[in-house]
Amino acid sequence: MDKKVDFLIKRWYTLVNDKLIYMDSDQQIKMLIKNFDINAIYARRVFNLLDKDKSLTEAQSIINTKPKPFVKWVGGKRQLLKQFRSLVLYPPERFDPVINRYFEPFVGGGAVFFDLLPDKAFLSDLNSELITTYNVIKNNVKELIKSLKKHKHTKEYFLKIRALDPKELSDIENASRFIFLNRTCFNGLYRVNSKGGFNVPFGQYKNPLICDEQNLLRVSESLKNVDVVFGDYKWILKKAKKGDFVYFDPPYYPINKTSSFTAYTKESFLDKEQIELRDTFLELHKRGCFVMLSNSNTPFINEIYSKKGIYITEIKANRAINSKSSGRGRITEVLITNYKNEKQ
Repeated sequence: MDKKVDFLIKRWYTLVNDKLIYMDSDQQIKMLIKNFDINAIYARRVFNLLDKDKSLTEAQSIINTKPKPFVKWVGGKRQLLKQFRSLVLYPPERFDPVINRYFEPFVGGGAVFFDLLPDKAFLSDLNSELITTYNVIKNNVKELIKSLKKHKHTKEYFLKIRALDPKELSDIENASRFIFLNRTCFNGLYRVNSKGGFNVPFGQYKNPLICDEQNLLRVSESLKNVDVVFGDYKWILKKAKKGDFVYFDPPYYPINKTSSFTAYTKESFLDKEQIELRDTFLELHKRGCFVMLSNSNTPFINEIYSKKGIYITEIKANRAINSKSSGRGRITEVLITNYKNEKQ
C-alpha cells in the first residue's frame, strides 16, 4: 500500500483539494465497509466498538474475532453474501437496525445472521435439534464444549452416536451430538428419513474440527439478546412490523424431479408450501417490512413472485449437493425482494 494512503486510512483523514480533512462518523463507517468488505450494519457495530482513537488496526482485530456459523449447512449463504452486497440489495439501505428488528425464520446455519450481527433479532427453524443447539450455545456453552471434547473420530463411534435417540438425551447431549454428526458426516449434510431419523453416512475427513471452542464462545455472546425459537415461519406474522427486515431461505423448489433436497425435516416443501410462503411474503410487503427471499430459478418460482412491487434478481451459486464432483457446478438462483437498488 502507498505510504500516503496508508497514513490517511490509519488516521481517518481524507484529502479534499489537497487538504487533510478529518472524516465524520458516516465517512468512517463507509471506509470500514470499503476496506474490510463488510456490510453496513456490521460496519456500524464495529465502529461503535472502537475506542476514541478509532484505529483501523483495532477494527481489524474486532473483525478477526467475529463469530461465524458453527455448523456446515446445505444451501448456506456464506458464498453468496458478497454477491448480495454488490447488488446493493443487502442489507436494505433504508433498514434501521437501531429502531427495527431482523427476522430469519429458516435460520439453518445462520450465515446471514452472523454476517449482519444485528442487536435485535428473531431466529427460528422447524429443525428441533438445530434450535436446541442454538439455545444450548446461548445459555450453556461451557458445558457443551466439555461434551464436544469427549467425542472420537472413528466410523464405529459415529454410527453409535448417530443411532442414539435424541428424545432420550438431555439438551446438552443433543447439541453435542448434533454438532459432532454435522462435523463428521458426509459433506456436512443434515438429512432425515420419513421418521425424522438422521441418516447421513460417515464422512471421509482426516482431522475434522469437532469443537471450535473460541468460535462457540463468540457465538454464545452474539446470541445473548437474540430470540431463538422452534416453529413454522408463519409465526413471524405475529411479530414483524413496518421497517423490520425479514430474510427467508426456505428449502428450494426443485429444478427438476431428481434435484429436490428438502429433507431438513421430515415435512415436504413443494408447490402448496411455496405458495403459502409467497402469501406470507406479500403480507409482510403490505405491512412495510423489508423482505428478501432466496430460491431456485425456476418458472414456477418466477411466476408466483411476479407481482407489482416485487423484484427478482438472478445470482450465480455453486451447486454442491451431489455425491459426484462432476454433478456439482455453477447454477442460477433468484434473490427476491420488495425493494430495489436505489442507486440504479
